[in-house]
Amino acid sequence: MSSYVSPALRQLVATRANYLCEYCLIHEEDTFFGCEVDHIISTKHGGQTEADNLAYACVFCNRAKGSDIGSRVVLTGAFSRFFNPRTDLWTAHFSLDGVRLAPRSDIGEVTVRLLGINHPDRLIERQALRELGRYPSTEALARLAK
Repeated sequence: MSSYVSPALRQLVATRANYLCEYCLIHEEDTFFGCEVDHIISTKHGGQTEADNLAYACVFCNRAKGSDIGSRVVLTGAFSRFFNPRTDLWTAHFSLDGVRLAPRSDIGEVTVRLLGINHPDRLIERQALRELGRYPSTEALARLAK
């Protein structure tokens, strides 16, 4: 099982995402380290390197996610999978409250918490972008309208 992502597949994933992190919605141009291709289900857990299992993610979301596939919900202790950009609607699991991502579901809660999406440093970054009129970007606003 190979985790190699060809240039053509990488381009498909980036274009399909409109160059946004599919988790926190930051635009690739607005994050110093750019975005990477993420295996939604890691190869470690049997995920394939194919378009349906790949997402575009900023370095911070991707590195925090690692090979995890979910976590326990704080309030109930039940296991919940992470948000899957290929099968889930972003607005069903998150809302944008200023620059903070507010979970709307157990999936949203574990994704926001484990990926550190509302970590103070990340909020500062998004606030600075907001003051420049860059967050949410035009592409992110289109995603929020779905």
